Amino acid sequence: MPAPTRLDFTLTPAHHSRAFAADARLVPDGRAKPVVVFVHGFKGFKDWGHFNVLADFFARRGFVFVKLDLSHNGVVIGGTGDLEDLDAFGRNNFSIELDDIGCLLDALQQPGQTPVPAAEMDLGRLYLAGHSRGGGLAMLKAAEDARVRAVAAWAPITDVNPGWPEPMMQHWQQAGVLHVENTRTKQQLPLYFQIVEDYHQNRRRLDIQHNLRLRLRQPLLIIHGDQDETLPVDKVPLLQQAKPDAEVVILPGAGHMFGGAHPWAETELPPLAQEVAERTAAFFEQH
Repeated sequence: MPAPTRLDFTLTPAHHSRAFAADARLVPDGRAKPVVVFVHGFKGFKDWGHFNVLADFFARRGFVFVKLDLSHNGVVIGGTGDLEDLDAFGRNNFSIELDDIGCLLDALQQPGQTPVPAAEMDLGRLYLAGHSRGGGLAMLKAAEDARVRAVAAWAPITDVNPGWPEPMMQHWQQAGVLHVENTRTKQQLPLYFQIVEDYHQNRRRLDIQHNLRLRLRQPLLIIHGDQDETLPVDKVPLLQQAKPDAEVVILPGAGHMFGGAHPWAETELPPLAQEVAERTAAFFEQH
């Protein structure tokens, strides 16, 4: 099989003026292929770790695999490729991210908006996959967008509000900013209080369990590791209770990144990430 083709492009959403980068991976053969849109997590980006190897896997499997840098994730178009615009990072919120994903889905539907030839895409088979916070976003977006046929959430958050304690909230509101450390780079990443305000203003839209219970009609695959050090696996039943027909896979020995790390110099996926990819591809092929 020929090597997958990578097509890079940028989009500027209508809901703000900050352009973001995206890329599509496919093996061009003139046939319409199902499309997977992948959403990275908090402190992540589309070219993190093994995500490019993941894209090649799906392309060889017969999909068009599209991933995006959420517009306010801190990555700069033409920059270092890592988080460097910390002010943009601080101005991010969940509503912006959901609208960024919507902007990409809209662009895929409009010929000429992306460099992916229309003949190569079967947009009747459009799927969302996301990791961690991106898994939560993928579930929320599918709940409000009937164009999405099925969703895969890898080690997903179960709630947009991580349980912010009241004293911290008071300090955050007074200071206007809270800092979290990027353990990989040791950067102090700002979170402006507007993310909390956006959460309260859009609470119904951002309530993952409510949306799973009442609005998500599409098939859902949840994959979680039983050694997840970031989002403990014991939260998964909250999602199962909200959507009892979800397919749930618990991978023994898997941590939050399923064996991946940044940078990733290998040409193969980590074994656990390979299993995630294979199970996800099979799930999408079923639906």
